[in-house]
Amino acid sequence: MSGYPKYKKNRTTWGINALGTVVVEVELEDGTIGIGPSIGGEPAAYIIEKHLSRFVEGQDVRNIELMWDQMWRASMNYGRKGLAIHAISAVDLAIWDAYAKFLNQPIYNLLGGKTKDRLPVYATTARPDLAKELGFVGAKIPLTYGPADGEEGLRKNVEIIRKWREIIGPDFPLSIDCYMSLTVNYTIQLARALEPYNIKWLEEMLHPDDYDGWAMLKSKISSCMLTTGEHEYTRYGFRQLLEKRCVDIIQPDITWLGGMTEARRVVMMASAYDTPVIPHGSSVFSYHMQYAFQNCPMAEYLMMSPKADKIVPLFGHLFTDEPLPANGWLDLPDKPGWGVTLNREQLQLHRPYRGKSGR
Repeated sequence: MSGYPKYKKNRTTWGINALGTVVVEVELEDGTIGIGPSIGGEPAAYIIEKHLSRFVEGQDVRNIELMWDQMWRASMNYGRKGLAIHAISAVDLAIWDAYAKFLNQPIYNLLGGKTKDRLPVYATTARPDLAKELGFVGAKIPLTYGPADGEEGLRKNVEIIRKWREIIGPDFPLSIDCYMSLTVNYTIQLARALEPYNIKWLEEMLHPDDYDGWAMLKSKISSCMLTTGEHEYTRYGFRQLLEKRCVDIIQPDITWLGGMTEARRVVMMASAYDTPVIPHGSSVFSYHMQYAFQNCPMAEYLMMSPKADKIVPLFGHLFTDEPLPANGWLDLPDKPGWGVTLNREQLQLHRPYRGKSGR
């Protein structure tokens, strides 16, 4: 989808995995350990150890709002979006996990309990036909071509969608992921060209900061829903999307936007605009929130198997017991905290920095 041929093959050539994963552990005085992951690797670890740790170490684990607010205000001068918020997210998720384990409760109970017993799940995949066979309630596929490919690329996009619609049938929900690659005019053209093929939604067509562009698209396109939010950060970014009525659905990533503390604010704010929240696939960290809030109608599963034919953990070997969907549904185990266990035996864990305390 990139306009640069050198990086057009896939997102890893662009460097989407360059920083790697960061995992935070927080330990209570009684030995209870909470865990929280995000992206950011060693740069995020540096921020956490050298800066954010001072607002957490020695604090009462119940003071989640206080710790979040202090971390956010302290890092605001160098990171209102992106890496610093990823670091805060990982710390916040670990704190929630430790607190819930201390209370011997699953996270969703701390958010207000269940609003549903099971979660319907759709698949983001290269093979919507296999997603249908596996029982998912819908599928989302990547858009292959973009504005740099001209009119020929647009025609090829339409042809690809037409073929998939013929294969999966007229009624199976099909959405399209555009990964910040289009323009306003191109998106309008694409939406019009795809009208015969019953598209459920177009996702993340524009740069995440182009709020006026999103509002324009919403005023021009009615043949399908419009969604975004995977690369949005904190309640302030989502407030822009909601107040301007930019999209039909918002899609925060719980491990990126600021953790559970900020995610629950966003979900509550969205409910005032009757806007559903379908988080970007962050597995168990999304599932607890979706169980707890009525305006979270379904979950995303990222099909990570090479041939898109098997259901495998989103986080790979990070956890020993990551819950997986089956037949298009997710049943969340009734375990304390997030309910997942860090796979210490198979991981090559590395702690590159230590905080001031050296702990």
